[in-house]
Amino acid sequence: MKKTVLFAVITALLCACAGKNTKSQATDDAVSDTIVTIDVKYATGFSVRDSADVRMVDVGKHDHFALVHSNNITVPDGYTKVLVPIRRTICMTSLQLSNFTILGAHDVVKGITGTKNMFNEDILERVKDGRIVKIGMEGNFDTEMVLAANPDIIFISPFKRGGYEPIKDSGVTLVPHLGYKELDPLGQAEWIKFVGMFIGKEREAQQIFDGIEQRYNDLKAKVQNSLQVTVNSLPTVFSGEMHSGTWHAVGGKNYLAQIFRDAGAEYVIDDEETAGENLEFERMYTLAAKADYWRILNSFPGDFTYEALRLSEPRNELFEAFKQKKVIYCNMKKQPYYEISPVQPDVLLKDFVAVFHPELVEPDYTPTYYRLLK
Repeated sequence: MKKTVLFAVITALLCACAGKNTKSQATDDAVSDTIVTIDVKYATGFSVRDSADVRMVDVGKHDHFALVHSNNITVPDGYTKVLVPIRRTICMTSLQLSNFTILGAHDVVKGITGTKNMFNEDILERVKDGRIVKIGMEGNFDTEMVLAANPDIIFISPFKRGGYEPIKDSGVTLVPHLGYKELDPLGQAEWIKFVGMFIGKEREAQQIFDGIEQRYNDLKAKVQNSLQVTVNSLPTVFSGEMHSGTWHAVGGKNYLAQIFRDAGAEYVIDDEETAGENLEFERMYTLAAKADYWRILNSFPGDFTYEALRLSEPRNELFEAFKQKKVIYCNMKKQPYYEISPVQPDVLLKDFVAVFHPELVEPDYTPTYYRLLK
C-alpha cells in the first residue's frame, strides 16, 4: 500500500515537472530555422525527413517521432511529439550509453541499468554522487528510481525482457534504440546521429561519425588492395567458447563477422544468422578445427591463459589455433569493450588487421581491445 502511494506521488510530480520543463524548454530552445541535415548512410533501423519546423524520425516499422523546438508546432498524424533538445534521459544498454559518451553528453543521462564492467570514471562518479541513478535490469526495474530520475524520454531496447508497462503509464515517451540490430559496423556506429538529434548535438555527431567512417573505410580499402596483389589465401577465424555445454558463437551475418571480413579474414560460419548461435562442440570443431585464429571475449577474473582455456574445456586443445597459440583475446574486466567499442568500429577493425595482416599497420601499433593471447 505504501509503495503504491509513493508511486502515485512520484508520477504526479513527474507530470507536473514535465509540464514545467515543457514551457521552459519551449522558451529557452526557440532556435533559428537552421537545421543540420542528417544523412543516414549505413544504419537501417532509422530514417529522417525534415520539414520547415518538424524533423520526422522513423524507427523500425512501428515507431514514429516528430522532433520539434516548440510545443506550439503541429506534427503529422501518427507521430509522437518530442520537444528537443531533451535534458534528461535513461539509457538501458551500454551501446546506448556509448553514444552519449562519444558525444560528451553525460549530463543528459540521469539513469542507467547498472555499472557492471563499467570503466568510465565520469559515469562512475555521477552514479556515486547521485547524478545518475541505477534503475535495475530490464524486466526487473525499480520503477520508483526510474520516475525519480524524471526523464524526458527513455531509450529502450525492445529485444530485451521489457517490463516497460509501469513506465508507459507515467506518460514518459519510450524511444527504441535499434543499434544492436545493425549488421554493418558503421551502421551501428551511425546511431550516434540518432541520439544527436534528440540532444541537440547533430553537428557534433555528424563530424564524429565522418571521422569514424573515413578511418574505417580507408583501412578496409588498404586491406582489400593488399589482398589483390597477394597469392596467399585468407586466414580463417572462429569465435566464442563453450558455456554450460553449448558453444556460443556469432552468426555469419553478425556485424563482428563483417569486421573479420573487412580485416581480411574468412569467418568459418557462413550463414544468415545475425545474432548469436548456440552450437554443440562437435559442430564447432567440424567448422573450426583447422582455423588459423580463434577470437574470444570474456570476463575472466585475473589473467586469462592457454591453460585456463584448456581447463575450461579440455577439448579446446584440439583446435589448431590453440596449438599454434593464435587466440585473439579481449577481457571485459580489463577493457571497456561494450562501454565504448560500439562507436569505435574503426578501432576494432585495426586491432584485427594488426593480427591478420600486421604488415598493414604501423610497427609500434598498440591494440586497444583485441591482441594475441600470450
